[in-house]
Amino acid sequence: MTPGRYFRLLLIGYFRGINGELDIAWRAEDSLALRRFLELELTEQPPDHSTISRTRRLIAVETHRAVFGWVLGLLAEKGLLKGKTLGIDATTLEANAAMRSIVRRDTGESYEEFLRRLAQASGIATPSREQLAKLDRRRKKKTSNEDWVNPHDPEAGITKIKDGRTHLAYKAEHVVDLEAGAVVAVTVATGEAGDTETMLETLPQAGGTPCGRGVRHESRRSGRTRASGRSGGSGGGQGASQQRHAGDAARSGSTNVCFGTGSWTAAMEGQAEAQQAVYGNRRRIQGEHGKQLLRRRGELLERSFSHADETGGMRRVYLRGRDNVLKRVLVHVGALNLSLVMRKMQGKGTPRGWQGYSAAVLLAWLRLWIEILALWSNIVHPGSPRSVSPIAGDELTSTTRC
Repeated sequence: MTPGRYFRLLLIGYFRGINGELDIAWRAEDSLALRRFLELELTEQPPDHSTISRTRRLIAVETHRAVFGWVLGLLAEKGLLKGKTLGIDATTLEANAAMRSIVRRDTGESYEEFLRRLAQASGIATPSREQLAKLDRRRKKKTSNEDWVNPHDPEAGITKIKDGRTHLAYKAEHVVDLEAGAVVAVTVATGEAGDTETMLETLPQAGGTPCGRGVRHESRRSGRTRASGRSGGSGGGQGASQQRHAGDAARSGSTNVCFGTGSWTAAMEGQAEAQQAVYGNRRRIQGEHGKQLLRRRGELLERSFSHADETGGMRRVYLRGRDNVLKRVLVHVGALNLSLVMRKMQGKGTPRGWQGYSAAVLLAWLRLWIEILALWSNIVHPGSPRSVSPIAGDELTSTTRC
């Protein structure tokens, strides 16, 4: 399959809200409009899901990044990239792997076998399912990524997803232009990775985009950070991350980083540079400009996740492996950016503005025909009385109203 047709199929996944390649192939075969979009003849067979999967494996991640960068260049040409204020946030994507399939990293035994061994060690020779469930409820810290892994998708991490369930998941992180609403960079990490770790990988991606290269003034980046699960404490993990990133910002001379609030612990008191970064962040985030950035973040950053994951159908991924998920997410978010260009070309500023589009066209068509009938009535009956139309507010003849 040609790369152009492959990327168009992935665009269909975003605009139709389809999360699996099998459903994308079925929809392309069922719709005449999508056949025309894919430049397929009526008798030509569209690609099946195995062809899409094989093409994805053959095309490298760098090619998908190049397509994402091409979309950003198109946004820059249309004047939809500002680059003055960038925000960063992350969300979880449910992986295509089940918790019941996890095994221990050291012994390779399944979770049920592990529970049976614990039950036998406690004196229960042949435990039932109810006894195993009761024993599992009593245990503390049941699963951790250091001890457990899914053999079918080792890169997926055990974490809590959006609905509160514990599941294997990936983490998608977006960098959004807080003036235009475009996503200028996106990365995918394992689900258990903390924001203080992934942020240092995502922000350099934004610097290589047309948005990042055009920044010549101060840039404030607003985002929330969580403590890393591997650091052992919120102050230690967050302060060290802020210290490293603040040093990069000071050397570049073009950024003023605004992180989330963090707690300071006694173990960090010897690091003056990290302490200064934390206290400077508290001062910025409590100011008027910081509060304004947080309001923009709640509007535009969350909107990108809503469009890409909820209505776009990427809350659950049906791919395995970090690179495969990243390939799909790059094109998916690129389609989100293309929707900004489409809305500008069609003259509608927001997605909700399309709701009244059909009604506005119908009313305009009715007003046009009322004017035509009024002119025709004046020509045929020039002396007839006139009245006001209850639909358009124009003066019509009684003959026209009948």
